[in-house]
Amino acid sequence: QVQLVESGGGLVQAGGSLRLSCAASGRTFRTLAMGWFRQAPGEEREFVAAISASGGSTYYADSVKGRFTISRYNAKNAVDLQMNSLKPEDTAVYYCAATNSMAATLRTGVGDYWGQGTQVTVSS
Repeated sequence: QVQLVESGGGLVQAGGSLRLSCAASGRTFRTLAMGWFRQAPGEEREFVAAISASGGSTYYADSVKGRFTISRYNAKNAVDLQMNSLKPEDTAVYYCAATNSMAATLRTGVGDYWGQGTQVTVSS
């Protein structure tokens, strides 16, 4: 079993930056592909970014490409999401996810483990 705990959410002005972190429990972290999703009020959950188990491959939603960066730190069992040039439309609850499958699988919204989420609010 893997437990995921997100942190780093908060309130920021448009154009600002935030860094989200996801801490994972368990010794299998190095074998998991990791990702971030978000869900705005009244909207469906959407894919944001994913990274392969090795860290060699990354995937991004078009809406965040060039602004967000996903990174993983296998020695710390952690994955981060650096968010720059934030926009009000980035406001959402952000969730960390993990899968025993390939990172590309996360783009379809399928994950084996999910965190509880952290709120990100971007004011205009």
